[in-house]
Amino acid sequence: MKFIRYEQADKTQIGILNQAGTDILPLSGLLPHRSYATMQELIENITGDELAQLKTALHTGAACPSVPAAQVKILPPIDKPIHDILCVGVNYRDHQKEASEALNDFKAAPRAVYFAKRAIHILGDGGEIQSRPDLDDQLDYEVELAVIIGRRGKDIPKEEAENYIFGYSVFNDISSRRLQNQHGQWFKGKSLDTYTAMGPVILHKSALPFPVEADVRSYVNNEKRQDSNTRFFLTDLPQIIEDLSRGMTLEPGDIIATGTPAGVGMGFRPPRFMKAGDCVTCEIPPIGTLTNYII
Repeated sequence: MKFIRYEQADKTQIGILNQAGTDILPLSGLLPHRSYATMQELIENITGDELAQLKTALHTGAACPSVPAAQVKILPPIDKPIHDILCVGVNYRDHQKEASEALNDFKAAPRAVYFAKRAIHILGDGGEIQSRPDLDDQLDYEVELAVIIGRRGKDIPKEEAENYIFGYSVFNDISSRRLQNQHGQWFKGKSLDTYTAMGPVILHKSALPFPVEADVRSYVNNEKRQDSNTRFFLTDLPQIIEDLSRGMTLEPGDIIATGTPAGVGMGFRPPRFMKAGDCVTCEIPPIGTLTNYII
């Protein structure tokens, strides 16, 4: 079940994609007794009975008007996160190797590395990434699986991690590598405006076995750059959620970006960074494809 946020006739709405992925079933028609104005509100409040009702409608063919997805503007599923994005650094062994060769003073940590990424606004599919060559001409891409938290929790044991997840999305952790090197940490180089893209949907967790094993790929101007699978995580999802929640409360709507595999621009010799006019596409087949344009 894929939750999607869209704009039609200057009104923002939430729906679910039909199984073909061609049409949107508005939640206003499927759950007329409820009004979810935002995805955040839905994540916080949707009930198990409502989820079951939506799943039934999806599989049996709901008797409610649908909207062709091609005729509306698809918005980021979450446009303004409640907190900074929680990120996992170098979570694939092959990316760990290329990072050690490309970043000054990089040393592989003995345990998972966690950091925050500021996102004042999240781009959706088709959104424009503002390049800032005046600040940094080393603009890079990172395809990642995003985990969206669905329940408030602290000190969550890894055996219960899935119970706290709402769903998954495709994430592009856009990065300025020169800033990353200059500051000696990752926050500034990953937090410029428009440096976070996610979408086009949130896939409900019930659609995938847990822990998730999904292909992750990226393309620049239709050339494949990254191609891996989340089964190659150095730290898996249950452990990530246990680690992050230890002494720190996770809340519904929190976004965890789980790391990127090898093939980013800084890993090539010479490096292959993005520039104005480029198109970057991130793909996780069970979820969808996220395409953004550099301006």
